[in-house]
Amino acid sequence: MPKPKTPHVTKATKYIKDVLSGRIDVCGYVKDACRRQQNDLKRQGKRGFPYHFDAAKAERACKFIELMPHTKGEWLLKKETLKLELWQCFLVTTLFGWVDNDGNRRFTETYWEIPRKNGKSPKAAAIGNYMFSADGEPGAEVYAGATTEKQAWEVFKPAKIMTEKAVGYKEKYGISVNAKNLSIIADGSKFEPVIGKPGDGASVHCGIVDEFHEHPTPDLYDCYQTGMAARRSPITLIITTSGTNTAGPCYQKRDYAIKILKGILKNESIFAVIYTIDKDDDWTDFKVWRKANPNFGVSVKERFLKAQLLKAKQQTSSQNIIRCKHLNEWMNAGTAWINIVEWGKCANPKLTINDVKDLPCFIGIDLASKIDICAMMMVFRGDDRFYTFGRYYLPYDTVWRDGNDHYQTWADDGMITVTDGSRTDYAAIEDDIRGLTEQGIKVHEIAFDPHEASYLVQNLMEEYGEDKMIEISQGPAHISEPMKELEAVYMSQKIEFDGDPVLTWMMSNVICKPARKYFYPTKDSPEKKIDAAVALIMAMSRAIVHDESEGDSVDDERGVLSV
Repeated sequence: MPKPKTPHVTKATKYIKDVLSGRIDVCGYVKDACRRQQNDLKRQGKRGFPYHFDAAKAERACKFIELMPHTKGEWLLKKETLKLELWQCFLVTTLFGWVDNDGNRRFTETYWEIPRKNGKSPKAAAIGNYMFSADGEPGAEVYAGATTEKQAWEVFKPAKIMTEKAVGYKEKYGISVNAKNLSIIADGSKFEPVIGKPGDGASVHCGIVDEFHEHPTPDLYDCYQTGMAARRSPITLIITTSGTNTAGPCYQKRDYAIKILKGILKNESIFAVIYTIDKDDDWTDFKVWRKANPNFGVSVKERFLKAQLLKAKQQTSSQNIIRCKHLNEWMNAGTAWINIVEWGKCANPKLTINDVKDLPCFIGIDLASKIDICAMMMVFRGDDRFYTFGRYYLPYDTVWRDGNDHYQTWADDGMITVTDGSRTDYAAIEDDIRGLTEQGIKVHEIAFDPHEASYLVQNLMEEYGEDKMIEISQGPAHISEPMKELEAVYMSQKIEFDGDPVLTWMMSNVICKPARKYFYPTKDSPEKKIDAAVALIMAMSRAIVHDESEGDSVDDERGVLSV
């Protein structure tokens, strides 16, 4: 029987099938990545998806990598070349196989989070060599970047050794092996380590970010991105383990990657895979250690991992770092409030306001800052169910700022209201509330945070009456109970929303922080927004206490109380 012409693509396909069938035990993020690839293959040729999978390109990259020799351990002594395991075939073929109609690479950025000892650096080195010499890019510039010289050489050193030892490689491509770089004199291509960031004149074809969790700022990543403008098919290759700095750029990139994997955000140019354990897994069970380490039994040995598990159990002081490096758990991360799978079950894309317009409506407004998102959430209360819809407001200058691609997509899709200039015009919110009443919607109460709300609230009080305006204190003692109530409602699927991706994004950003016996919503970086979640908590707090049978609020006669 003839061998398949694309054996690595065949192996990648087998890996995807085995993951999704449960034959290979992995975490939910890996399943998401495999499912995304499977779905994308089905999307080929369909409107709005300008990419196709070129198996020959995928195969070429894999074959090149497997010509590179090992540089350490038993495989070096045996003079063996690299071998791509099933999971690595999946990563490499997915990265290099997808192209657009002009033949340019689809994925220009990766976020691969993989525990230690799983062969990250040798594979990154081999990919770097491919991009430097064999990708067909004249004058290619490839950089292995890190925060220290030692870390930068973790990728560049094996790439250099591979170049020296690979049979016929230097001669085929005319490579010069120098003290601190590899170069091809014929076209000016180079591959070198870089500490901090490359110079302003760099034209990056491949920028490797090793152990991104150690970077205190995104400077290196940003420099790679700005240096790629003139390249046809560049790649920023982020390969890292987890870390502890949840305020750093790596954790923010991880969060963004997860939202892509979960379908909360859309970005066709980023390929993300995260190998870790699931939230409900018992880390003391050795079975889940195999789950988090895809190269188990190959480069990471069973006896080694068992020794690490025993050490973590016996030495509390070492537990966090061991779990961080061998299970890819971010040990300083806050607890995500929303179970995104359960939240997704509450989505009903067919739901419209007209379906519930006869029910009492409660509004929550979180104005945040005039240069940031303002959110108005409507909650309609039925007999034993709630229905919610959101309106979001941003100034033009914020929407079209570099890096705010998600805002721009939502603006184009009509999911957010964009007001002129650099500050949100609160008049747009007033107009929307008036529009609700003109539609015959019965607005019972409007809950608000007094911060930055005085002018808007005064206008609404004059129009709708003081008894309709309910001031909600944002202190933990007041917001904790409504937050718990909303959690119970969505977990029991007694709330519906129309599948709004803006709301889902902000709900997924909420971190639940304890404050003595209370909980309150917060976030772990300024880029993440939770305004819709806060507004929804406020609106729900009023809908929950409202006594529909009497037709009035349970508040006192004045109607302005903290929850």
